[in-house]
Amino acid sequence: MPRNNILEYFRRILQSNEGELRILEQQIPIEKQVEYFNNSNRLRNKNTSIEESDIERFVIKLYDPQSSLESKKKILTTLAISKQPKAYRIIEKFSQDSEHELRDWAQLALMESRVSLESDLSDERQIFISTGLGGKGNKLRFYILLLSASGHTFLDYQRQIIEQEFSYILSQDNGEIENLNIKDNYVELLVLAPIQIDIRQIIEKFLNECNQYGDFIANSVTLTNVKILNENEIAEIIKRNENF
Repeated sequence: MPRNNILEYFRRILQSNEGELRILEQQIPIEKQVEYFNNSNRLRNKNTSIEESDIERFVIKLYDPQSSLESKKKILTTLAISKQPKAYRIIEKFSQDSEHELRDWAQLALMESRVSLESDLSDERQIFISTGLGGKGNKLRFYILLLSASGHTFLDYQRQIIEQEFSYILSQDNGEIENLNIKDNYVELLVLAPIQIDIRQIIEKFLNECNQYGDFIANSVTLTNVKILNENEIAEIIKRNENF
């Protein structure tokens, strides 16, 4: 299902009260998320289950410096799908002090464990949303790249308009700017927007408002909730826009 359709599906669930959405807050690379959930699904398909004695043994292995990284990943995933409160508490503690290599994996396991437990303990369906940029509460995090029209350098008054207009328009829908970076000929924004709203409509409204003062922002917009673009990727987008 295309990303836009997925977001619309989630919005319908919220409006109909058919389920509770849980958004992964951490920024975790999509590739690592895919690896985690492939492992999780594989273990589920094997009907992997654990006993109380297994949990104690897993704890020892988790903190054993001799245990391999792959072994610890499997333990965390197995604990996450076990639907046991004790397993959740173990993952929670480990995620707080885990080494850098396992921090993201532990956070994914913690979220899956929480969603599984809440689904079992309540009659309400729990739906887990994870994106590369994460989110906060009921808000998803988006990266937005805006280019100046014709590659021109932004003037001081144009910079002020960008800062004021986007903050104002976003706040009307309970969104917030986490980071705003205005360069000579492009703008980067990292924003949090409630899942109920369409971030594209906010951007369109922002462009219309700003370009009343001289059409100084290009209509070409990059919007993603997967990753923050690096300088080389931005330069490539600018180059393509200039040659368009």
